[in-house]
Amino acid sequence: MRNTTTMFLALATAGVIGAGAAIAVQQSQAFASPRPAAVISAPANAAAGAPAPVPAPMISLPDFSVIASLNGPAVVNISTTGSTRAQYRGDPDAENDPFFEFFRRFQVPVPRGRGGAPVPSHGVGSGFIVSADGIILTNAHVVRDASEVTVKLTDRREFRAKVLGSDPKTDVAVLKIEAKNLPVVPLGRSGDVKVGEWVLAIGSPFGLENTVTAGVVSAKGRSLPDDSNVPFIQTDVAINPGNSGGPLFNTKGEVIGINSQIYSQSGGYQGLSFSIPIDVATRVRDQVVATGKVVHARLGVMVQEVNQSFADSFNLASPEGALVSNVERGGPADKIGLKAGDVIRMMNGQKIVSSGDLPAMVGQAMPGDKVTLEVWRQGKSVTLEGKLGNAAERNVAAVQNDEAAARLRLGLALRELDPMERRVSGLAAGLVIEDAGGAAASAGVQPGDVLLSVNGRPVNSVNEVRDLVAKSTKSVALLIQRGEDRIFIPVRLG
Repeated sequence: MRNTTTMFLALATAGVIGAGAAIAVQQSQAFASPRPAAVISAPANAAAGAPAPVPAPMISLPDFSVIASLNGPAVVNISTTGSTRAQYRGDPDAENDPFFEFFRRFQVPVPRGRGGAPVPSHGVGSGFIVSADGIILTNAHVVRDASEVTVKLTDRREFRAKVLGSDPKTDVAVLKIEAKNLPVVPLGRSGDVKVGEWVLAIGSPFGLENTVTAGVVSAKGRSLPDDSNVPFIQTDVAINPGNSGGPLFNTKGEVIGINSQIYSQSGGYQGLSFSIPIDVATRVRDQVVATGKVVHARLGVMVQEVNQSFADSFNLASPEGALVSNVERGGPADKIGLKAGDVIRMMNGQKIVSSGDLPAMVGQAMPGDKVTLEVWRQGKSVTLEGKLGNAAERNVAAVQNDEAAARLRLGLALRELDPMERRVSGLAAGLVIEDAGGAAASAGVQPGDVLLSVNGRPVNSVNEVRDLVAKSTKSVALLIQRGEDRIFIPVRLG
């Protein structure tokens, strides 16, 4: 990201003129009370049989001044110092990251030294106090790589903060400052959030402390192209670098989320902001305070979206659910009885509409939790029960496979085709390429390709590939199945 060098502040006023009607806004303790609906009379020359008068929609404009006054003192400014390898435009590593421009974190960036050498860095963000003895919630990326964290209150007092715990998976961090009788924010329930309701953000965009912006909830349960599995709250609240970690309030003055990400091609606000649900954040806080660490549940499956074509193929009434494309051998899903080709439609009674709903649900559970899955399998509904695993504990078979793949000079991570994949693809042999790097990636091999042969020899295991590559000196010829096409790709060995 780039440092902000120029800022334009514009003040705009807008007037709305109605025909024969005016809207009066009356303040209440937290938001305005709507006026009684006005009746729009039909014109005198209206034709006979015209529709009856229709009540005008009620319009209420929220007044966030009370919320800002009461809860603003519990919102803090966070500044960090440390060393970083923060990336910026022009950095070759940044340009190779497909989401570098797509989803920007809000922390103010600092350029790095040439050749990737760490340089001193300074970052700013926001946070909010959740207990009077100094517990503060913010984003994990705000305090990442920080050697010193300083919290500044609205009364201008400053405290050195200790990072009690940080969870990159959910992007939530818990801080502690040594103080008493601090102002706190009330916490709401993100599960009660409704699309279209008014929300308010308080934070320090570009270092401008206690800045208030407002908007509406645009959507709930958004899955983003990252590894977080967080069901984000999407809003149109103006969020900019420095807002990271700040609270998102509802009209009751309750925190319902932590502002975390934006959709931007310029680094600034463009109408799409994403917040971590407070229900997710409080689970992280409770674990950190109790144990100093955070654990996550794991199911051990790869899923993909169910589109209309899949729905027609599997005789589903609607294109909903999570289609299981791969089951980790020996993992929790394998023990539960899931198979490739299953469509998971419900988990613990909760409906799964899109494939992203499943990892979000699993992410909110704990290792060892019992789960009941409703699965569509070969035209019938099947109920499966079992327990979730721990994301920190990798399956032994997967580790062994990874170790074998890591020894390959090609830079490929491979696995065997499962029976469903063999049946659907009609392939008698081959290995699925789960990840491609090094020489193979440079040659054009892609994840999702199926490796059929090496130097004309069919392959069915990682060991066979390793042995054939070990006998080659300069290059190998890989036969790849990509969709309906088969192509040979020559790969030079380093």
